[in-house]
Amino acid sequence: MSAPAIPLRLTAPDPGWIAEADVVVVGSGIAGLTVALRYAELDPAAKVLVVTKDVLSSGSTRWAQGGIAAVLDPRDSPDEHLNDTLVAGVGLCDVRAVRTLVTEGPGALRRLMERGARFDRTPDGELQLTREGGHRRDRIVHAGGDATGAEVQRALVEAVRAGSVEVIEHALVLDLLTDARGRARGVTLHVMGEGARDGVGAVHARAVVLATGGMGQVYASTTNPGVSTGDGVALALRAGAVVRDIEFVQFHPTVLWLGEESTGQQPLISEAVRGEGAFLIDHEGRAFMSGVHELADLAPRDVVAKAIMRTIRESGQSHVFLDGRHFGEDRWKTRFPTIYAVCREHGIDPATEPIPVAPAAHYASGGVRTDLHGRTSIEGLYACGEVACTGVHGANRLASNSLLEGLVFAERIAADIHTERGAEEPATVRAGSGAVAVSPAAPGVAAAGRLGSGEVVAGRAVTGLADPRIRARVQARMSGGASVLRSRESLAETARALRDARWTPVQVPPCTESWEATNLLTVATVLVGAARARLETRGSHWREDFPERDDNEWLGHLDVTLTEEGPQMTYTPHGDTTPPRLAQELAAAGLDPAEIDALIDRALDEDLQEAGDVTSLATIPAEQRAIADVVARKDGIVAGLAVAEAVFVRLGAARTERKAKDGEHVRAGDVLMTVEGPIRGLLTAERTALNLLTHLSGIATLTGRWVEAVSGTRARVRDSRKTLPGLRALEKYAVRCGGGVNHRMSLSDAALIKDNHVVAAGGVAEAFRAVRERYPELPIEVEVDRIDQLGPVLEEGAEEILLDNFTVEETAQAVHMVRNRAKLEASGGLTLESARDVAETGVDYLAVGALTHSAPALDIALDLRG
Repeated sequence: MSAPAIPLRLTAPDPGWIAEADVVVVGSGIAGLTVALRYAELDPAAKVLVVTKDVLSSGSTRWAQGGIAAVLDPRDSPDEHLNDTLVAGVGLCDVRAVRTLVTEGPGALRRLMERGARFDRTPDGELQLTREGGHRRDRIVHAGGDATGAEVQRALVEAVRAGSVEVIEHALVLDLLTDARGRARGVTLHVMGEGARDGVGAVHARAVVLATGGMGQVYASTTNPGVSTGDGVALALRAGAVVRDIEFVQFHPTVLWLGEESTGQQPLISEAVRGEGAFLIDHEGRAFMSGVHELADLAPRDVVAKAIMRTIRESGQSHVFLDGRHFGEDRWKTRFPTIYAVCREHGIDPATEPIPVAPAAHYASGGVRTDLHGRTSIEGLYACGEVACTGVHGANRLASNSLLEGLVFAERIAADIHTERGAEEPATVRAGSGAVAVSPAAPGVAAAGRLGSGEVVAGRAVTGLADPRIRARVQARMSGGASVLRSRESLAETARALRDARWTPVQVPPCTESWEATNLLTVATVLVGAARARLETRGSHWREDFPERDDNEWLGHLDVTLTEEGPQMTYTPHGDTTPPRLAQELAAAGLDPAEIDALIDRALDEDLQEAGDVTSLATIPAEQRAIADVVARKDGIVAGLAVAEAVFVRLGAARTERKAKDGEHVRAGDVLMTVEGPIRGLLTAERTALNLLTHLSGIATLTGRWVEAVSGTRARVRDSRKTLPGLRALEKYAVRCGGGVNHRMSLSDAALIKDNHVVAAGGVAEAFRAVRERYPELPIEVEVDRIDQLGPVLEEGAEEILLDNFTVEETAQAVHMVRNRAKLEASGGLTLESARDVAETGVDYLAVGALTHSAPALDIALDLRG
């Protein structure tokens, strides 16, 4: 006899009340409240409703200690933040999502400050920045020392209370409501209390946003608050949405160890403590992270958690220690007052003794699969924050990216709902019966399948609730067999225990406890199934029986949907036809492997046509093989080796070996790469591979000359949008290889007001105000060609001013006038000979369009051996 199926909807009483809204947001953390506030700004007449499981100020956001990661230091760059994120994500980050995060993040953070969030500042008024694990730059803003989340939550709650957003507190979301076309049209929920709305009710809305936070309570020990029971993921699964990479649960390495029997929410010791210089030691006082990773105690969280678990196993102890004694009492009290107070509350003085710590469940990197606008696989259903899998985190979240993700993608969701609402036909929302629909069906409508296109139905057929008494047992099983360390045996045993937990000898009444237990069991079952399927160790998924990362088989995603037969799992490769090793390298360079695949396809199609490489086919036997060297014929900087290698591999190269790295200076005669395979394939690949390699290396080489020309000044060399169609991402990557930095990737990244815009608008100030009114969230850059235009532009609040064809003297005068109130870029009429004179005026950037549109190719050839 098989176990009962996982329910596809929750058994619940008929809704006793109905509310109407344009948008219903489920959750009141940084993601949910940002969606609500931003949508209310975009459509002041709309009704926005936030439902939250506890009071408005509860949830995971307020427990965040470390801070928010964003590029705010001029010495930092979005590309560096992107690269750190990709490294932490171990090959599974969506590059487009990460680029969205790091480029839109600073603006989103500024808007959070405009909403009232106050972050710690230096004595001269600048934002204090610190580091956390996996970051190679100081880019973490914080508040109250170690109370960032509490300050963010305070600011957002006050903004909501002061605005038009309606709030229903103590409301546990139950199931999604959909119309006959399958579009999300609201939720059912249970309000835990007495008042105008209590008990089970329904909210009808044009769009539903899940911002329910994490699922840490599926484990016995977690940093998550008690409300984090996976309600959003469970609801999405029951509704038929795709859930991705749920096996990647991040365990925070440094959680205050309170004893073997301690369960529930545990106090977090922020990664920022290590960022400020604390370090891990074992019971013998040995600093064991030295030699484990180049960043030692600031390695990504999965690396640190695994090192702690190895140390615990080898020593036979139950925990390790975090040593911050050298901080002294004053520094503990001022920089980490919350952590200091918690430690003292538990009898530990971190100023005089090391803090006992051990890993505990912290953050779900996977979740409900979304696109770049927060859309799930169900029309009208959005997800953001920890409940979502945007692609930003991959297999392991980079520290302090979570609050930033909530901000950035919440704003994108609000904008998308606003856009979609204008194009949507009016829906007639009708309630149905409690079992299938929300209130008595209309005359002549006998079943959900016959409801009209605008009517709302609830869920699918399989029902049933878990016995609340299983909760502690499920949590203990998950911590024992599916936590930091996993194996075939531990996961199989956990899966059996979860199946057994679905049986109950009594009829379970619908109530908060049984709904939460059902959600926990649903999420745990899917998580364990995915963890059993992934036969490798990657990021926060550690299989003792498969201890190595396996890019050949497992560089991809596990997508799960729930059916009447149970969870159905699909493996989706990350990228397309580029080999996994190369796909990961391209992603780490900020390039989309799928886009590179498409580019190679187009290039080969142009070269081969129908007949193929007729010369090679006629002159070279199919079985003939050779080794060939890719050789530099001129001195320069190389860029694009991974792309060229992908071409050779696509056409049969069995072995490739790099002799150089992108960004390296090479000399004439240097071998850059060796390839081995069928001669036909190597020669057929030669032209496409070298077209890309010589072009990109030429850009890198020219960029390097400009960078050298301004070395020692504050100015940085950057590109423009003068790129070849289809090659922008690659050409801008080549600029980075040469030591330059990138300007806008597209016309939508930022507003750039140029001379023609000024003419059309009737003046530079008028153009600036028009852009600010239409796109208030975008940074604005303004191009000026006269000194007298600087004053009005500065008064309007331009963040960056482009000095077009200014002389050196005029540029120096502009620098003096602006006095760091805006970034300055010099462009037009620049030459290598004049570059240093311009840079020494104090401008921030030299924009050189020639880097990409007229750089001469670097001479590189393919030489067959023998």
